[in-house]
Formats: sequence, structure tokens, C-alpha cells
Amino acid sequence: MPENNYLKQLNEMQLKAIYHPDGPLLIAAGAGSGKTRTLTSKLIHLLNSGIKPEEIIALTFTNKAAREMESRIRNQELWAKKNSSPAIHNSKFPILFIGTFHSLGAKILKEEAGYFKRTENYTIFDAEDSLGLIKNILKEMNLPKEKFNPIAITAKISGIKNELLNADDFGNSHFEKIACSVFEKYESALEKSNAFDFDDLIEKVVRALKEKPEVLKKYQGRWKYILVDEFQDVNTSQYIFVKLLAQESRNLFVIGDDAQSIYAFRGSDFRNFLNFERDWSGASIIKLEENYRSSANIISAASRLITYNKMQKPKNLWTKNPEGSLIKIFAFNNPEEEAYGVAEKIQEALRKGEDIHDIAIVYRTNAQSRSLEQALIRNQIPYEIFGGLKFYSRKEIKDIVSALRYAFNPQDVASIERINKNFLKNQRLALLETLPMLAKELTIVELINFIIEKTDYLGHLDKNYKNGNERADNIKELIYFASQFNSPTDFLQQVSLMSSLDGRPKLNEKAIKIMTIHLAKGLEFNRIFIVGAMDGLLPHERSINSNDDLEEERRLMYVAMTRAKKELSISFFGLPSRFLGELPPELIEFKKITDSGEQTRDLDDEYIYIE
Repeated sequence: MPENNYLKQLNEMQLKAIYHPDGPLLIAAGAGSGKTRTLTSKLIHLLNSGIKPEEIIALTFTNKAAREMESRIRNQELWAKKNSSPAIHNSKFPILFIGTFHSLGAKILKEEAGYFKRTENYTIFDAEDSLGLIKNILKEMNLPKEKFNPIAITAKISGIKNELLNADDFGNSHFEKIACSVFEKYESALEKSNAFDFDDLIEKVVRALKEKPEVLKKYQGRWKYILVDEFQDVNTSQYIFVKLLAQESRNLFVIGDDAQSIYAFRGSDFRNFLNFERDWSGASIIKLEENYRSSANIISAASRLITYNKMQKPKNLWTKNPEGSLIKIFAFNNPEEEAYGVAEKIQEALRKGEDIHDIAIVYRTNAQSRSLEQALIRNQIPYEIFGGLKFYSRKEIKDIVSALRYAFNPQDVASIERINKNFLKNQRLALLETLPMLAKELTIVELINFIIEKTDYLGHLDKNYKNGNERADNIKELIYFASQFNSPTDFLQQVSLMSSLDGRPKLNEKAIKIMTIHLAKGLEFNRIFIVGAMDGLLPHERSINSNDDLEEERRLMYVAMTRAKKELSISFFGLPSRFLGELPPELIEFKKITDSGEQTRDLDDEYIYIE
């Protein structure tokens, strides 16, 4: 096969992964080692090799990642046309599935909904819908929410589904017995509403694959090649889902980095990554260890830190990049002094001509932003808290979408409840009476416009909210997005499947970013400030007594450090983080900040070692 444009950018180990023959393969990709490029190039290679697009699925954790992968393939497709390269099945490209686990689950459930007594027009309940339904069930059971926290019960039910357990696995405590009763009523209510919750999109699919051999055989025959991104983040149900689909062909290509597994609180289990060779006999392992992002000093320090974790696949990360500056560690007396000290360092960088959008501050918990915001405002430094409310979580969007959901699924009790709660009596009666009929006649955009006009919704926003114009713009954006869909059910499914990461706003080019380390994963900046690197925060106090939790906290520190490309500063007040003592001293410049200025010190003079 002639050399293609996409192959010229790959190193030796990446090419080894691309040309790996059929069979299970795990790519252990270190931070900044070109993971997305490798995965995308593998997809392109499969297509160029004559594999039919409809026989391939590529699974990611966010729609944003899926769109990026799709965009890279389309760019290569255009290049191939221009240069008469081997075809990438241009006419059939849309058949190739690139999307999230939940998108794939929703796609399968559309065909298998009847097995669960639903129709293909089922509704997907989001977290708010599920919580609201559980609150109603607790109320019907006369259970006080003070004793039976609906959030705790919701989390328990979600955990049961993600671990592929059932009602018999709740446990025998009084709380667990009540949670089991709620679970059974909850499942019944979902069925009556012709709905699945978000966890069902995996759990119910796995159950169908396990209980119906003909269903399993159908999808194993349909998809011969399965590629999985961020494999270290899969939970139990997602892993079994993939394992069942790949059992027949054994063409499973997974890529990720166990050193960046930081989502245990969401149920991810990086042991699936560590145990890959055990679960897939004859599996190959390829390590991507060349870092393209960071300076050599940053890579060396982060690599030394992560060696203290026992549960890992060791990698020897290296880079051709220059050594760069030493890592700066600053000790302050309190959070206010730390925040103002960081603000001063940012001002120094800006005076030297650094781009403001290439600077970020990261921290362990959201509560740490208060003193930072105060210092940035006082120093007139523009900033953006990265994260924010998801587009599809905004009230005005959920109001309109609930009316649309009811129009196509009149059994949806969560949507009926929202309509009753957020529209005036005469408006809600008109909507409940007419929407199901109009859904058969109008396009999705026409239906949205009908809802807006019938309820004078824009007038309601203008009258009741200071940012009515901004909320109206959000509805315009919703209409624009809806206009791109021929199928109303496809539109509603896409809205429901938007994950938390897809809700992150676009980066403001004229502000520094402040964010949690969890949100920083996947991003990179020339200059990073890690604040609050102290025992009790990083590692968090809840993690100190558990080796597994402590290792996850160390992975968090590793992720934070490897976001930096050129300059890395770490600061603390009080008791310094034990992780600072695990960094190579020859790569550190430590300074104590006092009223009399900066004092260069030895970190050992400041550090209190903790056994």
C-alpha cells in the first residue's frame, strides 16, 4: 500500500500499532504521546485495507471526542481524493459508527426495545428526571427524605446497574432494603413511561446480549472491528458490553493510559486495563512512550511521581523536547497569600509577552476557586471558570425539550411533570392536548416554534429573567441544532446523550482558565499553576487512609503536571503534599514566600515526612 499522508506523522511504535494484525491489542499510551492520532490512523488504515465501514465501531466517552475523530478522518478523506490515495469508502462513510458507549447502546435499544416492553420512540431519562422520579416514589411510599436521601438512593441504583447486579444484590441493611423496594417501583415506572434511564443504555443492552443468543449473534456478526478510546475509564457494564461484542471476532483495539485513570467516583475501573492480557489470551501490548507535549523536566518529574503507584503498567515516558525550566514550588502562609502570589506570577508572565489563553490554574476541589477569583479580580486579570452549566441542563432548554419529549412519547411522566410545573394552567392543558397530534404533522422545528408561540415563552423569559435575551439566544441555538435532523427521535436521542464533558464551553481566548484537575484532563497549556498541593487537599483527606484512593490521588497529580507544556508551578500553604517529596529534587526550585519576599530553600527543610 502506498505511504499515506496520515502515516508520515507517526513514530515507530505508533506504526506498529497501526499495522498490528487482527486480534486483541492494548495500546498503553503515555501522556501527550499522540493517542488520538494513533486511534484515528488505525481507523483510516482499516478502511484503506478494505474493511467495510459498517463492520467497524469506534467508542469514545464524549461526543466531542467522537466529532474530533470524525473530523480527522474526513480531512484524510479529502486529502486522499486530492492525491489519488487508496479510497476511504467515501460514499459509505456515514455508515461508520464513531460515538459514545451510550450512543451505541441507544442505537441497539432502538432495535431491541420490544424485549423490554418499550417502543423505538422511547424517552431517555437524564439524571434530573431519574432523581425526580425517585423523589415521587419516596413520597408515595411515605418515606421521609431526611432519612432516605433520594440522591443516595439514586446513586445506589446507578451503582447496581453499572455493576450489572440486580434486586437481590442490594444488601440486608434497612436502607438497602428500602432502596431495593424503590428500585423495583422505579423500574416499573420507567417501563410505564416508555423510558430508559442513562444507565439502562448499557445495562439493558448487556442483559439482552446475555439473555438472547440470537441478539448477541446478530451484533457480533454486524461489527467485526471494535476500537475503544480512553479504555482506562470503562466501568464494569461498559467492559462487559465490549467484551460480548468482540468475543467472536476478537478484533478488539483499545487505547488509554492507566496513569490517567481518575474517575473511580464515576464507577470507572482501571483494572479492566491492567487485566487485559488475562482476559484476552494471546493479546498484544504496545506502549507509546514518546511525549510530544511537555518539556523534558516536566516529563521526568511526572514520571518519577507515578512510579510510586504499585497498581500500574509501567512506562518509560521520554521526549525529544528541550529540558526546559525547573519546576517551581512555592510555599505560602494561607490560601489568600497563595492566590495573590499566583496572580502576581501570572502578571509577570503577561508582562513578558505570554499569551493569556496559554495559562491555567488547576486545583483539587471547586471550593478553592474563591480566593483565586478574588485575587484575579483585584489584579484585573481576566479569567474564566472552565466547566459551567451544560447547555442542555439550562432551564429554558429543558422546558422546551420536555414538551418535545411528551409530544413523541405521551407516556413520559417526567416530561408531563415538568410541563405541569413550568407552564401556566391554560398553556399546559393546550400542550398536553395538542402536542401528540401535532407531532405527526409538523417538523421538529415547527413543533418548537408552536410551543414557543402557544406559551409566549420568549415573553415569559424577558419578563422573569434578567438574562432573558441570553436565554432566548439559547433557544435559537436549539432550533438551529434541531434543523439539522430529519428524524425528531434522532434529535431527542442526541440531546439526551450529551455527556457532562460535551457541555464544557468554548475556551475564551482572552482569559486565563481556572478549573478542577478532573476537568483539565485532555487539555494542555504552556503554563500551569497547581494550587493547594497540600495533604488534605491533594491528596484529599478522604483518600489518605486507603492505598487505592491514594494512588488515584497520585494519578490526579500526574494528570495535573502533564497538562503543562513549558512552565509548571506548584504551590501550597500549611502541610505540603506528600507527593512533593516524591518529585526528583534536582528538577525542583523551591521558594518560601514571606513578608520579606522570596527565599530559595531546600524542600527537605519545609517538608514533614508522613509514614
